[in-house]
Amino acid sequence: MRVLLIGANGYLGRFVADRLLADPAVQITALGRGDDADVRFDLASGSPGALTRFLDAVHPQVVVNCAGTTRGGARELTRHNTVAVATVCEALRRSGCGARLVQIGCGAEYGPSQSGSSTAEDAVPRPGGPYGVSKLAATELVLGSGLDAVVLRVFSPAGPGTPAGSPLGRLAEAMRRAMQSGDGELKLGGLGVQRDFIDVRDVARAVHAAALSAAQGVINIGSGRAVRLRDAAAILARVAGYGGALHELDGPPGGHPRPVIGHPRLEADHGGPVAYPYPDGCGSWQQADVRTARDRLGWRPRINLEESLADIWMEAACRI
Repeated sequence: MRVLLIGANGYLGRFVADRLLADPAVQITALGRGDDADVRFDLASGSPGALTRFLDAVHPQVVVNCAGTTRGGARELTRHNTVAVATVCEALRRSGCGARLVQIGCGAEYGPSQSGSSTAEDAVPRPGGPYGVSKLAATELVLGSGLDAVVLRVFSPAGPGTPAGSPLGRLAEAMRRAMQSGDGELKLGGLGVQRDFIDVRDVARAVHAAALSAAQGVINIGSGRAVRLRDAAAILARVAGYGGALHELDGPPGGHPRPVIGHPRLEADHGGPVAYPYPDGCGSWQQADVRTARDRLGWRPRINLEESLADIWMEAACRI
């Protein structure tokens, strides 16, 4: 099976590449913006015609799109998460290769959900931030393209390579600094938020299964279990051997919340709107209904959160 993998050097893409390369029946061509890609091509600025000519030359049977960004303002998010996907869809429509498209979506497309509920694929998406909006627009482009396509809505990925700006990445860094300085207590904010964490290696397995399947439409990829960040912090402390006390900070008087673990760091975007390095907009609770992945892909998560956190901690502890 010839696979064109877009975004092979990204957080999810690296593990998808490893998983596909472990299948002796798969041949991979990597397309991306970096020097290490087999073919350099910027989906946000390249033309569909140029990509079509490449598709006709390589003739892949499956295109897996892991490219995208969580950083930047609305303009950057739209370019790299929406316009880029429009380019892929248009190129595939024009091409004679007839390739199947596996698009990586995100649980942020759903937005906030009711506490205690599991979000299924038929839920009406109401993204609460620019990142979720840009990813939802990409999903709609894929679903309306008429292509043989499936969108995997990945909830909160965790495990090795977790970005330092993500909630778990920030949590691990805060704990590393506390241990390095000998602090007997760690004060954190925002630990009441509950998210559905799924290991990146399980995500890669889902992508592999989706590439081989005939499933179409949207499929959730998550653990099916929401975990409070406070509980994740306790697991991480145990894994790290941190014996200090964990204290959660309340918001100060006046209604201005303290900076919290997982809260986006605000940055200027060329004088324009603020940028969100780890956008979410999902409120206090998110949990995936993963029955569709089980029924249509034969997929179930295998790696528990403790193992994911152990890998996150190992990387954080090695930082100088």
